[in-house]
Amino acid sequence: MVAVCRDDRHRFSKAPQPSLTLLEGLGVEGDAHAGTTVQHRSRVRRDPTAPNLRQVHLLPTALLDRVRREGHDVGPGDLGENLLVDGLHLHALPTGTRLHVGGAVLRVTGLRNPCRQIDAFSPGLLGLVVGRDDDGHVVRRGGVMAVVERGGVVRPGDGVRVETPAAPYVPLEPV
Repeated sequence: MVAVCRDDRHRFSKAPQPSLTLLEGLGVEGDAHAGTTVQHRSRVRRDPTAPNLRQVHLLPTALLDRVRREGHDVGPGDLGENLLVDGLHLHALPTGTRLHVGGAVLRVTGLRNPCRQIDAFSPGLLGLVVGRDDDGHVVRRGGVMAVVERGGVVRPGDGVRVETPAAPYVPLEPV
């Protein structure tokens, strides 16, 4: 784990912290997106009773490295992530993967679907985070979303142990 971040208001970026407390079934203590039902404004407008599958946002450091090479000034928490993870190909994980980090267990629910706010943060960034493969299919690189199955404290420097679900694997879809 490279960084842990939160924000108590609905803003695009989150501030790095020395540690985070993850609350079972809720998300990051003190974060605007914590809750059992949807907290993202656009989703609340659609259905405020829908379950919150986006309690924790995880982002790979490889994405920050990539967008920096393209001239974007980004650091930990700037893209709204709660957990910045190094050395793990998050987008290749199947739905339902459990991530053991610090004293907590997260269950991966799907892909983050970045919105146009990302271009307000840094023009042209959306095109690097969402693109198309050779067959024309949309490819999302904005990290993955998870729910907290077991609460605990997480800190920069914590390792992440991956526990994949039983086959057949279900590929990640936007949540």
